Amino acid sequence: MKLIIGGAWQGKLSYALQLADMETDDIKQVAEGDSDPYQVAIESRIIHNFHEYVKRLLREEQDPEEFIRNILENNPEVIITINELGCGIVPEDPFDRRFRESAGRAAVKLAKHSGEVYRLVCGIPARIK
Repeated sequence: MKLIIGGAWQGKLSYALQLADMETDDIKQVAEGDSDPYQVAIESRIIHNFHEYVKRLLREEQDPEEFIRNILENNPEVIITINELGCGIVPEDPFDRRFRESAGRAAVKLAKHSGEVYRLVCGIPARIK
């Protein structure tokens, strides 16, 4: 597994495609966290915007940990992108605070199980693991 973290719109998907040796035409092999079914993530080479899967799971009152375990067991070679959400003002809304915390915990768990972790800023990757 490889994990790419960073702020929004920093080039995480482009870098994931590069790591996977895929072209933008191969975008159908990318699971989008805000729209694709959970099963698509378990079968895709790249999971983009993993934090959006976390948000959807929380809204459905499901445990993101179970989803992560499923990915670890069934898609161990996947490349995952996730936004850093903990740098900034703490949200006033209780759900948004819970989401931010859950996304951070998901990133920690994914990083622990990843062979490589990259932080991307302004399109520049830095390998941190």
